[in-house]
Amino acid sequence: MSSKNIETLNGAQIILRMLELHEIKHVFGLPGETTIGWYKYWRESSDIEFVLTRDERTASYAAEAYAKITGRPCVLEAPSPGVTHCTPGITEAFLSSVPVIYFSSDIPINQDKKHGLTGIDQTALYDSICKESFTLTNVREIPFLMRRAFRVATSGRPAPVHIRVPINIFEESAEIDDLYAELDYSRYPAHRPVADHSKIRRAIDLLIKAEKPVIVCGQGALISRATNAVLALAELLQIPVGTTTPGKGTIPENHPLALRVVGGRGGMGYSNAYVRDADTIFFVGSNTDSAATDHWKLYGDPMLKTFLHLDIAEAHLGNNFPLAVGMVGDARASLEYMVEIIKTEQPSLNRKQVDLNPVKKTALEKVFKSNIPMPKGTISPVRLSQVLDRILPKDAIVTSEPGVSAIYPSALLTIKEPGRRYITNYSMGALGYSVPAGIGASFASDGPIISFTGDGSFGFVIGDMETIKRSGKNVTIILCRNDTFGWIRGEAILLDEVDEPWSTDFGAVDYIKVAEGFGFKTARITSESGIETILGEAINNPGANFIEVVVPSQDQIVPFVPNWVRAAKEKNIPFFE
Repeated sequence: MSSKNIETLNGAQIILRMLELHEIKHVFGLPGETTIGWYKYWRESSDIEFVLTRDERTASYAAEAYAKITGRPCVLEAPSPGVTHCTPGITEAFLSSVPVIYFSSDIPINQDKKHGLTGIDQTALYDSICKESFTLTNVREIPFLMRRAFRVATSGRPAPVHIRVPINIFEESAEIDDLYAELDYSRYPAHRPVADHSKIRRAIDLLIKAEKPVIVCGQGALISRATNAVLALAELLQIPVGTTTPGKGTIPENHPLALRVVGGRGGMGYSNAYVRDADTIFFVGSNTDSAATDHWKLYGDPMLKTFLHLDIAEAHLGNNFPLAVGMVGDARASLEYMVEIIKTEQPSLNRKQVDLNPVKKTALEKVFKSNIPMPKGTISPVRLSQVLDRILPKDAIVTSEPGVSAIYPSALLTIKEPGRRYITNYSMGALGYSVPAGIGASFASDGPIISFTGDGSFGFVIGDMETIKRSGKNVTIILCRNDTFGWIRGEAILLDEVDEPWSTDFGAVDYIKVAEGFGFKTARITSESGIETILGEAINNPGANFIEVVVPSQDQIVPFVPNWVRAAKEKNIPFFE
């Protein structure tokens, strides 16, 4: 290699150059004493935008959402005092198969053994929730290790990779002759392996012979960007397509073959009944977890059904249901090959046309016209979702999190443009996700962001309203307020036969004043007639917006959660199904 390709650089400069070579545009994080050395050179020599948040947890969730929307690995960084705060977002990313490159700076190696302030074994902490976790100890190794980090994070089942950077590494210099990136790994999935051909053919035979087949897409189908392939197979064989809540948007939900969401977190009665009655279920990119399967009861007796499963993660195949065919491979590439085989080998295949739109319309109208009386002082979440669905721009992204703020839009919003238009954290399901995810989404997309949150969750993230305001992004927070941890309250009353839950309710807060203090444009929805005007003004205001709406708790009006609905029927409590 000629001398012109050899540069003397310090660790901070090498990290920044490698990020630039991998086409990184944003990094989410928070400063600390152990990152000052990095920031000094960052300011001098790189145009990568640093998104300053007010909490490392916020940064971690924002990075996870950014990676979901862009299809690129996102970079997160945290200093040693806040290193533990990133575990919620990294855990969600790990379980959701989202590639995050996570840099945590640290005091010098082994100084923790002297009880140096902020020193812990960061590698051990993150090893179980990252695909790999390693430490930079030699400046010359940084290019190699960063190429490996991107390659590991985006290949196979995507997942976070943790890079620990001792403070001295930023200032140490070396001659570097391998500053280059492998651009295949600047996006994900980096590779698209096709499943075993013989297994694909067996799956085709079973799907063609099935009397009532259904495809169920998890978020792996979204990760694979498999919309067109799923639609091609579904239309060719006229097979309805349902999705899990995290998989919502895999195909347009107004498509004749779209069942919409199924399962225990937003699946409606008609869609759950359809998959329960199916004789053949084809899972695509789903880990068949408890939320997506109503605690594995959704499909009835599994021994009486035929299950097929396609996933990039070998461990997911057959994990909860007995398989007739299990296929390890990329969803898009494998489904494209299935379609090619069918078109080539069965060109005269003629299938009876299926149109689920009338069934969906009837089910939705039943909910919209149910007119269940709301408790005094509350607004129907159904009406809120109905209006938002009608006025939501095509380029908008909605974020939500577990609780009343997620269940209604999961069931009732119609994703008309396929892709990551609806972001949830139903892999781990921790509170405090939606607002940080909205921040990440706002840097990943130019459209308006709608973040549904509950007051239980909102208490985790109030400080980062300042981040939203400072960013100048079009983010609207919709606070569904009921002054309680409603999910826990509902679970206790409906399923655990508790008359009055212990330690779920909390005091009232004037959230409007709080939002105004951060400089948000604010509004409070106090009547159904005012919903459209208030939502419309917020969406059209290109800045920080905050809307409060008081809603019933989950034990007062039961949302689209099948095991709760069953309990509500027994207890004569109003419910939506």
